Amino acid sequence: MSSPRPRARATIDDVAQLAGVSLATVSRALRGLPHVRAELRQRVEKAAAELRYVADGNAARLASGRSRTIGLVAPLLTTWYTSQTIAGIEDVLQAAGYDLLISALSSVDHRRKLVQGRLAFQQRVDGVILIDVFYGREGARKLQIDHPVVVVGEAVDSTPSVAIDNEKGARLAAEHLVDLGHERVGIVGGMQPKTRYSPVPAQRRSGFRKVCEERSVTVTAELDGEFTVGGGRRTFDAFLAQRRPPTALFCFSDEMAFGVLQAARERGVRVPAEMAIVGFDDHPVAEAMGLTTVRQPVREIGRRSAQRILEAIEGSRPTQLHDQIPVELVVRESTAGPSKNAPHSILTSTATSMP
Repeated sequence: MSSPRPRARATIDDVAQLAGVSLATVSRALRGLPHVRAELRQRVEKAAAELRYVADGNAARLASGRSRTIGLVAPLLTTWYTSQTIAGIEDVLQAAGYDLLISALSSVDHRRKLVQGRLAFQQRVDGVILIDVFYGREGARKLQIDHPVVVVGEAVDSTPSVAIDNEKGARLAAEHLVDLGHERVGIVGGMQPKTRYSPVPAQRRSGFRKVCEERSVTVTAELDGEFTVGGGRRTFDAFLAQRRPPTALFCFSDEMAFGVLQAARERGVRVPAEMAIVGFDDHPVAEAMGLTTVRQPVREIGRRSAQRILEAIEGSRPTQLHDQIPVELVVRESTAGPSKNAPHSILTSTATSMP
């Protein structure tokens, strides 16, 4: 590769010349679009970094007739899941020279307006990403949005979507506990108030309970942990109050599992010797707390959704509408096989510590 003559501001032509590729390849590589070989993508990114190339958003807007802005709608903007998904989206959009316009879906009325095409952004957008809006297959077909749309968090068959297999993730958790020898387990579940349309809790419940039924394992109860640390903490005493407490708990989120771990420590219940704990997410704190959990690559979910919206804007026809992002079980110190006298030891250890 030969270096071009330095200019006051590098252009896309300079990047193409330095990388030794076509303008189209530079454009696709810097926008994070597929069908660019890894070696070429790295070469383009290296050339752009060396030249300190920054896409001229105004020029691109004028040339394409587009706003080069993507709208994003979500009911919960401050959760770890949503913030990490947005971070992944921005990874791709920034490289592609797109801005992100974020809107909170704060009420049922806003959902209705979105379906009816009456929820407008403050400025024009080229596409819309919906995170955890949860319309379902039928609702997604009724969406009236005059732009390409990508749905994040659930699988739909009428528009591109990106999500994990929540049922499979819960099955991984159940199989792990059953394989360790647990015969009595509890579920810390529930629903976040602003995502009451979410299919996620039902999917995780279904996956976990199916394994328990298949393997003749008793689910002693499912208690509402509200998807919060405090909610998870409050469920713990209720499980201990059962005549025969479970020897393991499956929490629908890591944050609820953190609350359970905190309560176990306060009550003097040993984890995992007297109570095994499994979470779901692989929150950054999970490793520090030694929590066994189902990992969902949230930032990758965001990156893939951004790639899908850019493909849709370009008019690319996907080979499949739904992208299912893989999950995996991460085993840490919070799980082990049950002690033979675990229920008795739990009741004994907490009898003097509970108020």
